[in-house]
Amino acid sequence: MRHHFGIRAFGANTWTGHNAGDRIINEHDESQDEPGHQRADETPYDAEEEVPSAVKRTAFAEEPGTTIVAVGSIPGKAYEPVGWEVWRPFHPLYESGKFAEVADRGRAVIEMSGYSEPLYNLACCESLAGRPPEAIEHLRLALERSNQYRERLRSLAAEDSDFDPIREEPAFKELVR
Repeated sequence: MRHHFGIRAFGANTWTGHNAGDRIINEHDESQDEPGHQRADETPYDAEEEVPSAVKRTAFAEEPGTTIVAVGSIPGKAYEPVGWEVWRPFHPLYESGKFAEVADRGRAVIEMSGYSEPLYNLACCESLAGRPPEAIEHLRLALERSNQYRERLRSLAAEDSDFDPIREEPAFKELVR
């Protein structure tokens, strides 16, 4: 939704369950999210307080066409979109190990988007596909284009096994230092 309407001041997404009983949100916890995210647990209510990150949550449609709308940002900080929706079409290919295909099919779209998260993921795929120069360049761009998430991406890259093939490259070491 945010991407479709060009919203850049806050996060906005929708998920729809087309049939009653459809899972709308996969089971997850918020341990990977940024501090300040507020979510509802399995009890239906409007979340006004932060839910502990270890609480597992999911959502199912109670009736056909149920749509969840999530809107937000971190109080006191300028919103920085990460572009997960640009990456989403390529994620199944990544999950199936088709790293070169992701890099080949996604490069133009991801580069044009300018978002840090898809650039980071593209770098992962290029690393796994045996393309060190491209992986290092896209990781560099991901770090440059991210302000509030730069250090999180840097520390993630330092530990991410997707970068094992290029971990000893001097340029990679410089980026994650």
